[in-house]
Amino acid sequence: MSSALTDLCRYPIVQAPMAGGASCPQLAAAVSDAGGLGFLAAGYKTADGMYQEVKQIRGLTGQPFGVNLFMPQPNTADPAAVGVYRHQLAGEATWYETPLGDPDSGRDDGYEAKLAILLDDPVPVVSFTFGCPSRNVLDSFAKAGTFTVVTVTTPEEAQAGQWAGADAVCVQGVEAGGHQGTHRDDPASEGAGIGLLSLIGLVREAVRLPVIATGGLMRGGQIAAVLAAGAGAAQLGTAFLVCPESGANALHKQAMTNPLFVRTELTRAFSGRPARGLVNRFMREHGPYAPAAYPQVHHLTSGLRKAAAKAGDPQGMALWAGQGHTMARELPAGQLVEVLVAELDSARAALALGGS
Repeated sequence: MSSALTDLCRYPIVQAPMAGGASCPQLAAAVSDAGGLGFLAAGYKTADGMYQEVKQIRGLTGQPFGVNLFMPQPNTADPAAVGVYRHQLAGEATWYETPLGDPDSGRDDGYEAKLAILLDDPVPVVSFTFGCPSRNVLDSFAKAGTFTVVTVTTPEEAQAGQWAGADAVCVQGVEAGGHQGTHRDDPASEGAGIGLLSLIGLVREAVRLPVIATGGLMRGGQIAAVLAAGAGAAQLGTAFLVCPESGANALHKQAMTNPLFVRTELTRAFSGRPARGLVNRFMREHGPYAPAAYPQVHHLTSGLRKAAAKAGDPQGMALWAGQGHTMARELPAGQLVEVLVAELDSARAALALGGS
């Protein structure tokens, strides 16, 4: 792990930024206080909403933390396909007694305003998802003393991050819960995601940047594996989703270990972009027909997902989860970090013993 990265956290454990409420200040602060690196998710928040959370976490911890931003998206969606999907979802709107959202509510997620805030009042770490910022943006963060991370899913994306001046890359395997952080959503490459261990090796050969590994990691032994493969730190999302400090909906937390939900799949059903979640009714019925249209589909279904949660119906919610979701442990975040560190130490000791 690079010295700059080790300076940020005592242990090589990063709490993934999970947009939609899970990665709240309380969770991020608890992880940072325990020696990991906590993250706030600015995605789907206003610039002021992000700033209020930054102020809140500063009041909760004096330890370093990160903020994740969504990159603005190109307008590549087919309006006709979005219209067809809107028509298909009419029955859901009737069932949940809520109108469908406006698909044209915005594509930039307040990116420029959020950049301005984070450059004016810098935080220790800023990461980016769904693309790579310009060299000017990353240079500005470097001058502000902010460590920058670009989420990548291929060696080519990692090379783009290195060329633009990122300090590290977050290598996301196809096992990861939530959205795949691809820089370009290409339907032609559907299902071509790379497993985490293979991807770490490919990226390590393609770039000289520190690697944070993420995707399906739930145990300290798995953290040991990705560190042995060349990562400098491991990022865990689903493992922290069920912690009491997490802001995730209670139904979402319960679903992680509910035997009704036995597997995950990548789907466009809820957002128009490939994202891994627990297979439920909504995903089965609408996933095969959802167009490649992000964030238009996200805006379209946002009200439906909120109404399903309010009605106590997990079958209509986006239950984002990594492939290791059944191993989730409902522990306080600080205690979970301690358990993961103990498991990591045990795995490393076993590895050393085996090699002696």
